[in-house]
Amino acid sequence: MDTVADETEWSIQQIARLAGTTSRTLRHYDDIGLLAPSSIGRNGYRYYDQAALVRLQRILLLRELGLGLPQIADVLERESSEESALASHLAWLRQEQQRLARQIASVEITIEALRGGERLMAKDMFDGFDHTQYKDEVEQRWGRDAYAKGDAWWSSKSASEKAEWKERLAALTGDWIAAAEGGVAPDSDEAQQLARRHVEWLTGVPGTPAAAPGGDVKGYVIGLGEMYVADPRFGANYGGTAGAEFVRDALRVYAEAHL
Repeated sequence: MDTVADETEWSIQQIARLAGTTSRTLRHYDDIGLLAPSSIGRNGYRYYDQAALVRLQRILLLRELGLGLPQIADVLERESSEESALASHLAWLRQEQQRLARQIASVEITIEALRGGERLMAKDMFDGFDHTQYKDEVEQRWGRDAYAKGDAWWSSKSASEKAEWKERLAALTGDWIAAAEGGVAPDSDEAQQLARRHVEWLTGVPGTPAAAPGGDVKGYVIGLGEMYVADPRFGANYGGTAGAEFVRDALRVYAEAHL
C-alpha cells in the first residue's frame, strides 16, 4: 500500500483506488457526515488515517449487505467498538462464504456433467442459491406450518429489511464468537445478555416454537442449543464445537432461569 510521506495517512486518490470506489464518493461520505478525512492538507486534499480506513471498510461491508447510507449511519452510531463490529461482519462473511462455496460446487458439478455428457441431477444444481434449501428439514422438525409462516414472513420483507435482519443476526453471532474466544463463563452477565438477545431474536421469527403463543419456549431454546453442538453446520456459525458448546450452555442457564 502506497502512503504519504509520514506513512500514517493515505490520500483520497489512493483510498479511492484501493477501495474500488471514487474520490467523488468519498467526498460525498464526508459531506453527509459518514466518513470524515483525518486531515486536510494546505492544498485542500483530504487524507485518511488507519481509523478512517477501518470505518470505510465497515461502510463498504454494510453496503454489500444492501443497507442505504442513512441506515449505515445508524449502524455505525450504535456500534461503538470497531473490533466488535468487524467481528459481526466477519461472522456474516463466513456465512456467505459457506453459501458461495456450495454454489461454486454445484456449478462445478453441472459443468463436469455437461462436459462428460452425463445426466444432470437437479438436486445438485441449486445448493446454496436460496433459503429454501432447509425446507424439508424445517418441516420435519417443526411442521409445515412453521416453514410456511417463516417463509411468508421473510418473503414479505423488503431488500433493506432483509439486510437489516442479516446485520442484526451477524452482530449477535459475532458477539457470541468474541465472548467464547474471550473465555467468558456461560453464566456470566455478559453471556446471559447474549442469551437474552438470542431468545428475543428467536421469538421474533414467526413459525418457530419460540414465537408460538403458549409454546414450549424453554424446551425449544434448550433443544436448539443442543442442536448447535450436534450439527456441525450450526456449530460453524459460532466458531466450531467449542463456540457452539458455549452458546448451548449459556442458553440453558438463561432458559432455566427465565423461561
